[in-house]
Order: sequence, then structure tokens, then C-alpha cells
Amino acid sequence: MIVKTLCAGSGGQGVMTLANIMGNAAMIQDFHATYLPAYGAAMRGGTANCTLTIADEEIASPVASAPDIVVALNQPSAATFINRLVPGGKLIYDSSVADEIPERLDIDVYSIPASDIAIELGSVRSANMVMLGAFSKLAGVPSHEAIFATLEYLMGKKKALIELSRKAVVRGAEYFS
Repeated sequence: MIVKTLCAGSGGQGVMTLANIMGNAAMIQDFHATYLPAYGAAMRGGTANCTLTIADEEIASPVASAPDIVVALNQPSAATFINRLVPGGKLIYDSSVADEIPERLDIDVYSIPASDIAIELGSVRSANMVMLGAFSKLAGVPSHEAIFATLEYLMGKKKALIELSRKAVVRGAEYFS
């Protein structure tokens, strides 16, 4: 099994945090993972994307120029990176902020109102965790248990943030149940 993923959005949306948690959670489950971030000209508001590969064997290269899954947190990312997907790939995008998705008949497209769900939970900043839940449901990795363990490890004593993030992950996964 190998899952090549590209996560993209604007700086400040938590794209790197999303992929970092994915990779760490996969490693908790004894998968191999590579993480390759790319930042735009500005940290907040500029383009931010990264590739993440999760596999059950060693990974030859961290570059995922033709990903199996694209997780897009905004309109420009969905429009730009949809063309990199392999035929049969999956686009998961935040339909709260992206509504004009180019048509491709050879991929599966999953829209989730992640920002709206995050606002319902109390913070739009947890939209990335909603997307993480959707990703884990559709990709089959990483497990919620591994994600929750990673959240506790990375967020330490921020109990309220951990709880909000857990709820957001669950809501994201439930959206496609």
C-alpha cells in the first residue's frame, strides 16, 4: 500500500499541521511516511502546500508529483492541483470556500463544507482537522486512535485545542459515513 497525497491551501490555514499530523499518525501505526513542505512567498496568506506519502514499505522519494489524493483547503488550490491527480485519484476540497472545481471525469471528487463545520464547532481554524477526518475516512489511513495520540503528543497541555481537534476529526470522517 502506498498513498501519495498533496495538501494545499493558503498560509495560516494549517496545511502543514494537517500533513504533519497525518504523517506522525501513520508512523504510530508503523507505516513509513515522508513529508515535504513548500511555502509560498508569504507565510500567512501565500500559497502553502506539501506532499505526504504513507506506505507499508520504504519510500524511495518524498516527491509526489502525481498524487493519489489532493486535499484542498481553498479555491486556488483545488483549481491548481486537480490536474496533478493520477487518473482514479481523489480530490477532497472545502466546499465552504471553493465552489468552482474544474471538471475531470477520471477522478473522484469529494466536497465537504469543512469551514462551516469548523465554525459550528467553535473555531474556523479547525477546518484543517475536519479535512483530516475526511482524508482518514476516504484513504483508510491513519486511524483515529493514531491521530488522537498524535494530537496529544504535538499539542501537549492545550487540552481545549486537543478536544476541539478531536471533535473536528470525527465530524470530518462522519461526513462521508
